[in-house]
Amino acid sequence: MDKISPEARSRNMSRIRGKNTEPEKYIRRLLYHAGFRYRIHFRELPGKPDMYFSKYRTILFINGCFWHRHEGCRFATTPKSNREFWESKFSRNVERDKAVYEKLEKEGYKVIVIWECTIRQMMKDERHEKKILIELIEDIRDNTVSYKEY
Repeated sequence: MDKISPEARSRNMSRIRGKNTEPEKYIRRLLYHAGFRYRIHFRELPGKPDMYFSKYRTILFINGCFWHRHEGCRFATTPKSNREFWESKFSRNVERDKAVYEKLEKEGYKVIVIWECTIRQMMKDERHEKKILIELIEDIRDNTVSYKEY
């Protein structure tokens, strides 16, 4: 049973955004300061990626662990109430993500996914931020990478 009222749950859920989230803005700021230029939420590509680097034919998705089901992550919990609904919703999200990534790869794009938990860790630890940022920059520029997750 849910611990809060349906009205409070609805209010909480209505505040969850799909675009321009804090993790998204954080990664955009880091990459912009590293000299990268990109398009955000580019509608002409499948899945409307969070960031598109046309110079490198690279797509960057910033995925929330809860909504996109980051395997093994502590943030990828399933609500106890209305389990069937949530499990169905999550499986559709995962299937859609997989189809979008495959389509982009077939069209010759590199796909990079950064998970919310990785970004949270980057925000807390400057050494981890630098390590991931260096790897990310190398992967954006690298033509041999076709799919990568952080």
